[in-house]
Amino acid sequence: MSRNLGGTDLKRLHREWRRQAPGRVALLLDSVATPANVGAIIRTAAALRIDDVWLCGQTAGPDLGGTKKTSLGTERYLTFHEVESPGVAVEQARAAGYRVVGIELADAAVPLHAADLTGSVCLAVGHEDRGLTQPVLQSADQLAFIPQLGRVGSLNVATAASIAMYEARRQGWPD
Repeated sequence: MSRNLGGTDLKRLHREWRRQAPGRVALLLDSVATPANVGAIIRTAAALRIDDVWLCGQTAGPDLGGTKKTSLGTERYLTFHEVESPGVAVEQARAAGYRVVGIELADAAVPLHAADLTGSVCLAVGHEDRGLTQPVLQSADQLAFIPQLGRVGSLNVATAASIAMYEARRQGWPD
């Protein structure tokens, strides 16, 4: 019979998976304006041990009340870099050794599962309605999209970011 894991067992389980997670994963939030979305992204980022988070453009800050309401204090586990310009954020991510992969429904994008997300990768997600800005679209090393099978044309940005972060970590795990 199975049972829910308790505190010590959870720590052991998470420690075991951390050891199997090579590479570095970062995020670039390009004008993600809704605090609840930013908070949800932060919480998932902390759970998946994201190394760096660039906040640029009109992105809601981690200290806003609406952001904190959904991040539930997990922002303390992340390293933030706040810059005005999305182009500068891409440059800083590259200077830190990351390849930048934009998550966007764009004509040059490949399916997310086909994108190489191993090594040091920075996943860029954009505004809830407009997506990634042109500076990020034009300067990303690669663009990837999340295949969708239903009649809905797009995903919430926090959901898309979560799927992309998980896929980046999953690609680094042993088979």
